[in-house]
Amino acid sequence: MRATVVIALAVVALASCGGGSSRPAAPDGSTLATTWRDPDGDGFLAPAPGEPLRDRVELGPAVAPTRTLATLAVLTDVHVRDEESPARVAFLDRLGGPFSSTFRPQEALSAQVLDAAVRSVNAARPDAVLVTGDLVDNAQANELALARTVLDGGRARPDSGAHGYDGVQAATDPDPAYYRPDVDPPRHRGLLAAAQRAFAATGLRAPWYAVPGNHDLLVAGEIARTPSTAAVAVGGERLVQPDAGLDVPRSEDALTPQLVDSALSGGLPGTTARVAPDPGRRELTPDEAIAGLRAASGHGGTGARMDYAFDVGRAVRVIVLDTVRRDVGSGGVLAPEQTRWLGARLAAAGARRVVVVSHQPLTKVEGGDRALALLDADPQVVAALAGDSHRNRIVARHAPGGGYWLVQTAALADYPQQARVLRVREAPGGATVLETWMLDTARDRLADTARELAYLDAQGGRPQHEAGTRLDRNVRLYLR
Repeated sequence: MRATVVIALAVVALASCGGGSSRPAAPDGSTLATTWRDPDGDGFLAPAPGEPLRDRVELGPAVAPTRTLATLAVLTDVHVRDEESPARVAFLDRLGGPFSSTFRPQEALSAQVLDAAVRSVNAARPDAVLVTGDLVDNAQANELALARTVLDGGRARPDSGAHGYDGVQAATDPDPAYYRPDVDPPRHRGLLAAAQRAFAATGLRAPWYAVPGNHDLLVAGEIARTPSTAAVAVGGERLVQPDAGLDVPRSEDALTPQLVDSALSGGLPGTTARVAPDPGRRELTPDEAIAGLRAASGHGGTGARMDYAFDVGRAVRVIVLDTVRRDVGSGGVLAPEQTRWLGARLAAAGARRVVVVSHQPLTKVEGGDRALALLDADPQVVAALAGDSHRNRIVARHAPGGGYWLVQTAALADYPQQARVLRVREAPGGATVLETWMLDTARDRLADTARELAYLDAQGGRPQHEAGTRLDRNVRLYLR
């Protein structure tokens, strides 16, 4: 189980002689200067040398760039969460895939991690910040309000329900499936209390643009709100241990709102515990979530879908595609009318370089092949950005129009807990150079602890290799 593995790694670390580095971590989080490594394999992360930009020439020869056209920052899969909410299903984590992300040992620190990432992004001085989906975890109103406060700046209040922490990581919880920071190694006494305290959020200095993700619109990222799930979210009872006979579907095809409502028709099916009810935990419908994202960022177009475009300076156009299903399922979908809209926006971009952004990668989206065909034929497209995968990955896409780069960014919710900078630069002869590098969260006691716990998470980003390779992080990407 997750807690057992965390304990085992921590015991190894405490028994070893360490192996820390005297090199300080970059205060602004730039991995060009320093980053974090486990040099001895002992479970302790230490500051290590940074990663310089490496050249990738699959789509064009290396040329010296001249002027910078735009600098973008990417924050994705933050999963700001109300970890005390009775609507969460942490108990499913013990079942393994596909439920391995329903509990994380660092989950109480999501707002503090975002705040530290904001400070790193501010230090990079981008022209615009792309928040590419799954800003929140469970489509709850209080999650979106907290995330908005951290992004805009102000007094952030993570606590919900009764005052203080009330959840599965409490020291008094006997369930060995959960890491309890007050009693389990690596011990961080008072961590949960600190996680609930209000704090002054820095706020982004650049305008930010929201891209909807499945966790922003759907309960647990899987189904639209139902009367039963809505009642659980604001109620005073949480499910601790489901009945042994409860049939939990292992595929999205089998998970439907009707099935969920049926399972909850007689109340929570299993052993329960009392919690303080909180109307702020109200679950949002997909339409309400879209309206909330538009209101929070001040951008997002109009209509049922959050498809919109905007310019960064005079030479770069960003096109946002809403690929989130509205009923059930974490997989993306792109309707034919959205593809037609995309074609019109590409045509209107003129001589600008074009960056297309979606939550799910277009290569994984139902109907995404039609959108990719348009991008393949357009010589002004330089990159297609996505989140969702929780992984740093950069792939060259060869295409008739000259090709472009598919860029995915790791999640702030998991190790390596990084954001990305993408700088669009002009080069002689009309060529384009994209310079991109990762940002660790700025030095912060709680965010650093979250990284440590995320690194030890047996089901998290480290064993899944979500940091990617050196060529997925700090690179120069050339285009003819």
